[in-house]
Amino acid sequence: MEFAAVRESMVDSLEHDTKALVEATPVGDAMRTVPRHEFVDAEHRAYMDQSFTHRDSTVLAPSLAGQLLEALAPDPEDSVLVIGAGVGYTVAVLAEIVGARRVHAVDISRQLVHDARHNLRTAGYRDVLVDCRDGAQGLPEYAPFDRILLEAAVAEVPRALRDQLAPGGRLVAPIGRGEQRLLAIEDQETVADFGQVGFKPLLIDGEQGGAITRNRTEREDREHAARARERRQGWEIEWDCV
Repeated sequence: MEFAAVRESMVDSLEHDTKALVEATPVGDAMRTVPRHEFVDAEHRAYMDQSFTHRDSTVLAPSLAGQLLEALAPDPEDSVLVIGAGVGYTVAVLAEIVGARRVHAVDISRQLVHDARHNLRTAGYRDVLVDCRDGAQGLPEYAPFDRILLEAAVAEVPRALRDQLAPGGRLVAPIGRGEQRLLAIEDQETVADFGQVGFKPLLIDGEQGGAITRNRTEREDREHAARARERRQGWEIEWDCV
């Protein structure tokens, strides 16, 4: 397969969509350069505009990845933090725009961190930093960031991420309980609404696929069961003991 030609066709379709999902510069140019087939396990669907699941995480369709990046509006030389490294594709597109050494990504899943690191190295973006972290805590040792992108939904932006945003910087995230809106925040204020979206929620430690259940959750389950038992009366307790 001639990947460059297929990639060109993919980006052309995004640029000329009736909604103009992607602008030619800088996002379109970067998407034309990044070899998406290095990030997708099945080459035949690497340039199809569809989302799919990998290790319990959603690999975004190219159109949705493009929309996120357009909302983020990165400039060359910006320092960027991505919450939710996934397979690393969005991270790579950002590396094309701002430079690989200025892109930082975290994911709560160790398996995804391993995959993203491997994919980025294979595709030529080995200088991107990808770490296994609780996304709600950000990456304080590399803060502040000019741009922060969340690829997972939150009811409200975690305070740690707001604090790690540089003055005049922009944070983009799917926000809301129930209905989610893709919002851009600058100086603690919402400055743009890019419409309704549907992302999986940002996970906390112990909720990621394949993780050991948090001790706190186990304790909560035991205490809940004990309280439920105490509320029972008469024959219900006797029946449990049979």
